[in-house]
Amino acid sequence: MTATAYLARRPHQSRFIDLRGLRHHVLQWGEQPGANLPLLVMLHGWMDVGASFQFVVDALHAADGPARQIISIDWRGFGLTQSSGADAYWFPDYLGDLDALLDAVSPDRPVDLLGHSMGGNVVMSYAGVRPARVRRLINLEGFGLPETQAAQAPGRLGKWLDDLKTPQALKSYPDLAAVAARLMKTNPRLCAAKAAWLAPHWAREEDGAWHILADAAHKRANPMLYRKDEILATWARIEAPLLWVEGACTDLAKFWGNRYPRSEFESRLSVVPTVQRQVLEDAGHMLHHDQPEALAAALAAFLD
Repeated sequence: MTATAYLARRPHQSRFIDLRGLRHHVLQWGEQPGANLPLLVMLHGWMDVGASFQFVVDALHAADGPARQIISIDWRGFGLTQSSGADAYWFPDYLGDLDALLDAVSPDRPVDLLGHSMGGNVVMSYAGVRPARVRRLINLEGFGLPETQAAQAPGRLGKWLDDLKTPQALKSYPDLAAVAARLMKTNPRLCAAKAAWLAPHWAREEDGAWHILADAAHKRANPMLYRKDEILATWARIEAPLLWVEGACTDLAKFWGNRYPRSEFESRLSVVPTVQRQVLEDAGHMLHHDQPEALAAALAAFLD
């Protein structure tokens, strides 16, 4: 039996915009930015979509009032945004797409910039490269990756070459209820109503089955090494105040084992000049799903 879907209190409008040759899906809440409120741009994580922020947008509307305009996009190869057409995806392209987006939607005024997970890593790099374009910066569990060494390069490149020869695929599902069940399996804190609302934004029906709205090429190995020194050089140039938010139930060791200890992340974060921290109780990595009201309260206070 399919659960009754969550009812969005502030539904988004969809439009499409060409950014760097790809048709991007833009989700917009509110018609115009308030006179004293900059645009808030929210950027999703890997294997997610822009609609993922609906719950926190609704909560922020209640906490912060109706005046603020918010937008999100589906990254290239996710949601309703075009796939790149290539056989692999490159992190710098996300920075290029974000830069083009801000050129289109807020060319003359800094924005408040929020990213979750992969999106958090993107906004951290972007705020260091384009510090004048960001008024406030929010990172939701964009921890970064374990440091790599030059000796890993041959193996990493070889794995990538092998992946290029291997067809990639994402699992399909018989109906929306199965899609919702998959979302709840990934995040046991996600209630049935929210999963039912997310499912048709996360997948689409084709040939009698529901398919995840993501290019399977995202699954291929990244051939580029993660160079911590380059990341730190960028983070150190961030000028906007940063709000770091994490879930109390997130455990880095579940992602990376002993390759990326918490102490290493704390050392990295210390190079950012101005940092506020917020820990949300009873929340994991998908904290914007788990505790949207608590997150919205933190955002409203920080963005005021």
